[in-house]
Amino acid sequence: MNLENLEKSIKYKFKNKELLKKALTHSSYAFENHIESNEKLEFLGDSILEFISSKYLYANFPNLKEGEMTKVRADIVCEKSLYQVAKMHNFSDFLYVGRSEIQNHGNTRPAIMADSVEALIAAIYFDSGIDEAEKFIVENLKSAAEIASKNVGQKDYKTVLQEKLQIHGDVKIEYKIIKEEGPDHNKKFTAIVSCNGNLLAQGEGRTKKNAEMEAARKAIEKM
Repeated sequence: MNLENLEKSIKYKFKNKELLKKALTHSSYAFENHIESNEKLEFLGDSILEFISSKYLYANFPNLKEGEMTKVRADIVCEKSLYQVAKMHNFSDFLYVGRSEIQNHGNTRPAIMADSVEALIAAIYFDSGIDEAEKFIVENLKSAAEIASKNVGQKDYKTVLQEKLQIHGDVKIEYKIIKEEGPDHNKKFTAIVSCNGNLLAQGEGRTKKNAEMEAARKAIEKM
C-alpha cells in the first residue's frame, strides 16, 4: 500500500510512518494480525478535534453565541462531516481492515472512515505537535464550519420532520434506540423513527440524540 499518495493528499509527510499505519488500522485487521488498532489514537484525536474546532470557532465567528457555537461544533465534528474529509482524501484506498470487513466493504463504511480521520489527527499530533494537527483540522473543516455557522439558526431535523408530518393533523411520532455498540468513550447508537407505527428511517450517531437527528434527517430526505 503506497501511503505516499495519502500524504500528498493531506499535505503532511510523516516522520514516523508507523504512526500513519496505526492511524489507518481498523480493529478487525488488528485482531487478525495481533497488532494495535487505531482506537486509542481515535480517542485522543476526538479530544484534539473538539478543542481545535472550539478554538477556531471562538476566533473566527465572534458573532456566534455560546449555544450556537456548540451547535456548529457538533455539526463539524460529526461522523457525516469527518466522512466527507475521508472521502476527499480517498481514505478507503489506504485503510487496513480485516477479511470480514473487506467482504462487507468495511473500508468504505462512513463510521470506519470517520474514525480514521480522528486517529490521523492524533497521529499527526504525536508526529509533529499540535500546530500541524491544527493545520490539518482547519484546512479540512473550515468550509464545513462556514456552512454550519450559516445554518445554525435553522430548525433542527426533528422539529422539521414533526412539522411536515403534522401538517394535516396530529400524528404519533416515535424515536427508538435499537442498537448500542462500542466502548464507553466511543459509543455508536442506531435509532429508528416511526409515524403512527410505520417505520420512516434509521440513523446512526455517537450520541442517542445525534442518532435520532440523523434518522429524522433521512426521513425528511425520503419525503
